[in-house]
Amino acid sequence: MTPSGKHNRKARGPQTRTLIIVGGHEDKKNHPVILREIAKRVGDGKLVVTAIASSKPEEAFERYDKTFRELGVRHIARLKIETRSDALEPRNARILDGATALFFTGGDQLKITSRIGDTPILHQLRSFYDRGGVVAGTSAGAIAMCRTMMINGNNDASHRIGDLLRMAPGLGLIENALIDPHFSERGRMGRMLGAVAQNPQALGIGIDEDTALIVENEEVFTVMGEGAVYVVDGQTVTYSNVGEANEGETLTLHNARVHVISEGSTFNLRERQPGRPKPRDPDEVRSGPPDS
Repeated sequence: MTPSGKHNRKARGPQTRTLIIVGGHEDKKNHPVILREIAKRVGDGKLVVTAIASSKPEEAFERYDKTFRELGVRHIARLKIETRSDALEPRNARILDGATALFFTGGDQLKITSRIGDTPILHQLRSFYDRGGVVAGTSAGAIAMCRTMMINGNNDASHRIGDLLRMAPGLGLIENALIDPHFSERGRMGRMLGAVAQNPQALGIGIDEDTALIVENEEVFTVMGEGAVYVVDGQTVTYSNVGEANEGETLTLHNARVHVISEGSTFNLRERQPGRPKPRDPDEVRSGPPDS
């Protein structure tokens, strides 16, 4: 399957699990290729949108509701969780019944995990995903998909031992990966290297804005969008001074591998190897939203 959206749902099979992980600030007006990809996968089905993470959930939901409807999605429902007690109500989890896809907006990833962690909604979400439902998220909604998620850390400087680099349990939809959106735009390589030095078993995956990963069965992802994806592999590290250096000293890290990949390229998460993109049709052009 490719990010073009040209696929046969029956051929995919009911057990194909799909994540669409977006680096934030995806284009919503001129060339909304990422949101159009989500819309294609919804088709005539139901899309559930949740703005749990947002500080202005009403505005966030209305913005995505408008965009997805312009892209042809006719059935959109809102998962509205304002408090953890809302998530404990089994009736709220039933909004996923009959859904094709679920989309998390951006904001604060801790709002997502603190409200729905170990609740009927999370159990229903995992069941929905395992049955072949598409789970998509942007920015904080992308970070929260990991088993372990990054929640804080210095963005724009070399990582120093003792820097405030905090992690917390995520939703657990993808294992052994640390997702960091807005990657180039916010200069996050330093904190990603620090995160991988502390967790070398996990792949650090930095995603630029208006860029997304389409992950199938946690095995292979394909890149789509305008920016790049940076994969930091700590499995080959031969030395780091984490646990040895004094607080405030600069991180030392030897033999980490870094892959930079862009639209159409793939990466095998199990083998930790990138794949070259397929040749693109020279006549292929990106189109904007349908005329209204």
